[in-house]
Parts: sequence; C-alpha cells; structure tokens
Amino acid sequence: MTAVDTAVRPSLEGRWSIGELAARTGVSPRSLRYYEEQGLLTPHRTAAGHRRFDAESVDRVLLVQRLFAAGLSSRDIAPVLPCLLAPSAENGAEITALSEHRARLGREIARLQDTAEILDEVIEEIAPSS
Repeated sequence: MTAVDTAVRPSLEGRWSIGELAARTGVSPRSLRYYEEQGLLTPHRTAAGHRRFDAESVDRVLLVQRLFAAGLSSRDIAPVLPCLLAPSAENGAEITALSEHRARLGREIARLQDTAEILDEVIEEIAPSS
C-alpha cells in the first residue's frame, strides 16, 4: 500500500459515487444533481472534485422522495428538510408549513370530489336508459 492509498482510502470509506447512490435509492443521477442544485443534498467532494455520498445521504434522498410524493416542491422542501432530519422544539414554523400544505391538499381533494359528483350526474343524464 502506498502513501497515496493510505491518505485517500480512509476519507472515501463508506462513501459512494453518484451512480452508487442512485443504485441504492432508485433515484436517477440526474435527479440527484438536481437535488444538489436545489440545496437538498450536499455531497462531499474528492480532491479531484468528484461527488461522494455517505449513508446519511441515502436517508436524505429517500426523505426528499417522500416529500415530493406528498406534493411538495423543492422550494417547499428546502426549509423543512433540516428539521425533519434533526427534529427539535424549534420546528414550529416548519410544522405550520407542512400543516398548511396538508390543509391545501384537503381543500383540493374536496374540490375534486365535487367535480367527480358533477361528472357522475352528467354521465347519468346522458346515459341511455335500460
């Protein structure tokens, strides 16, 4: 083992490339780069500038995916992500933001249910009688 190997290996141990993180999370490298651009993911960098991700990055990516699935945008996710990763008593504003998002979803669901009922009535009116 050379001095270069000794100096480099410990800093990269347990860290993965963007492709390896993509494989571990099922998220494309392109999406991972987008998360980085949006401040949702911060990789370590090698001396050559290559991205390296640790186990915490896996958890972070999976959480970001859950928040996207919940209908939040990257702009909505950025301020609440730190408090979700390290909850504290100081998370009142973030909890309020998530609660407001949930309330908006509830209103949208109610509106869509009303729309579906109207469509059901229209279908019933135009359907041939049996």
